[in-house]
Amino acid sequence: MDYTLLILLLPLCSFLFIGLSGTKLKPAVAGIVGTLSLTAVTLLSYYTAYDYFSSQNISGVWQTLTPYNFTWLHVGEKLHIDLGILLDPISVLMLVVISTVSLMVHIYSMGYMKGEKGFQRYYAFLSLFTFSMLGLVLATNIFQMYIFWELVGVSSYLLIGFYYTKPAAVAASKKAFIVTRFADFFFLIGILVLSYFTQTFDFEALLIGDGSILSGAMGSTFIGASALTWAMALIFIGAAGKSAMFPLHIWLPDAMEGPTPVSALIHAATMVVAGVYLVARMFPIYIGFTPEVLQGIAYGGAFTAMFAAVIAIVQTDIKRVLAFSTISQIGFMMVALGVSTSMQLAEHEHGGLGYMASMFHLFTHAMFKSLLFLGAGSIIHAVHSNEMADMGGLRKYMPITHITFLIACLAIAGIPPFSGFVSKDEIMTAAYGFGTGMGIWMTITAGLTAFYMFRLYYRIFWNKEYEVHGGHLPHESPRSMTIPLMFLALLTLVGGFIPFGKFVTADHTQYTIHLDTTIAIISVVVALAAIGLATILYRKENDQPARLAGRMQGLYKAAYHRFYIDEVYQFITKKIIFNGISRPFAWFDRHVIDGAINGLGWITTRTSEAVKGFQSGSVQWYAWVFLFATLLITFLTILFTH
Repeated sequence: MDYTLLILLLPLCSFLFIGLSGTKLKPAVAGIVGTLSLTAVTLLSYYTAYDYFSSQNISGVWQTLTPYNFTWLHVGEKLHIDLGILLDPISVLMLVVISTVSLMVHIYSMGYMKGEKGFQRYYAFLSLFTFSMLGLVLATNIFQMYIFWELVGVSSYLLIGFYYTKPAAVAASKKAFIVTRFADFFFLIGILVLSYFTQTFDFEALLIGDGSILSGAMGSTFIGASALTWAMALIFIGAAGKSAMFPLHIWLPDAMEGPTPVSALIHAATMVVAGVYLVARMFPIYIGFTPEVLQGIAYGGAFTAMFAAVIAIVQTDIKRVLAFSTISQIGFMMVALGVSTSMQLAEHEHGGLGYMASMFHLFTHAMFKSLLFLGAGSIIHAVHSNEMADMGGLRKYMPITHITFLIACLAIAGIPPFSGFVSKDEIMTAAYGFGTGMGIWMTITAGLTAFYMFRLYYRIFWNKEYEVHGGHLPHESPRSMTIPLMFLALLTLVGGFIPFGKFVTADHTQYTIHLDTTIAIISVVVALAAIGLATILYRKENDQPARLAGRMQGLYKAAYHRFYIDEVYQFITKKIIFNGISRPFAWFDRHVIDGAINGLGWITTRTSEAVKGFQSGSVQWYAWVFLFATLLITFLTILFTH
């Protein structure tokens, strides 16, 4: 499978070609080059998946392949950083997900971004982003993953801040960059701690075997926990930052300032699921050696899922609703990983089910969430607004967008037979297996998901008649935008029928998915009840939502303002860090440090002014000084020898 190297090289070459050509390249040519490059990458990814899953199952176990690897940098005698390509079930899965969504975004952007200033730059950044994500998921070692992890951060910074003349876009890009870099600092420390004890970065050495390589990290303790526990907890902080988990979620809603297709790319299949992928990649260590960290991940994911769902209920910007929906769904994936308590895949065990369910939901979510974001882009393209108040009745004007958006809403709500139902039901089964309390919590969260998605759907496509502005009626988007919508809708319809457990499991064996009828019925009933409530409140315009908001004014206001988490961060950074810590340090630096250095310089200058007369250039003066010094030395010699 040496050809897999092309999967990385093609988007890299596309980025270099489009980026270096700049405005010399016609916009249409830049779009075609980027799209053709991603088409080739997608075809290669599909072929890789077919080749791998048709030939690499030996004795019922999926094999781990390294078709390409070389040592890039030696760090000491034993430690070295390699660059290469690793193929196993989850990396092959991510190849398909990333390439599919990225290709749809490339095609969609041909219509959505047409006429935009910086069109060439946009496609160059898309290629860089795709290259970075592909390099991340194909990494053979954790340090290579970290390198591409940072490249993804840079790419997202460039794309979120694409409209660099807008202050809001600049602020959002900086916010995303700073928050994720803060989390990545802990990720790096975790990598260094892990590699210090194991003397390797390599995934195969760390994850395959009896775990003897981890014995040194297990034996060393710090504040009551092993060094390995600390390392894996720190690595998870990096994952939490990238996947926008509470309390590091604050960057994701503001990332909406980038072009809408970028939102689909960041929120659906790439950047935010990188954290989920990292936990899944390190899963054997988490479940085998640090189960306490894994349980912390479960509880953190559960809180994040509920927290974001509550906020999404009251948002009025359609992209912001979808942003908090993404945060909530990432919480579902983390819960599924966290509730895994056994590597056994027997039907009565739920441990392996959680891992499989998380990866399955990652796959299905990528398709219906990218469909939702691209559908939102189609709507914004038609009405030139993000606000629900400016919409209503759009089903009459945008039939394709309407149907595809409805399919995605049904999928994320967990209605059978759409793909989201199957993957979410497996998460629910794993959650109930972990504990009844966790199962009930996630069921309520799923109900909230169905409610806020159909609140969004009705307020866009039903609710009231569209108010015509400036004599221009909204219209359906061009084919370059509707074809990706229809393709993703098709994947959303059929994705749940894929026997996913036969391909991706915790121990690389096969697992046959069986729906838990009781849990499935409960989930569907809760989802239908939530949809029914949304139908009553939002299908037709009425005053009931306003009256409900008035009755719960405190909660409504707090949720609308995202429970003031951003304000808390502003207080901590500006009032405490900047004013309370940085300002005194700045004063000390200016007055004490700079004062001491400036004082030393002043003394040196004054001294040089006083003594520079000795270097006058006059021979008579030098002779006089020489004679005087000689006489003085002679006098002192006589004085002290007698």
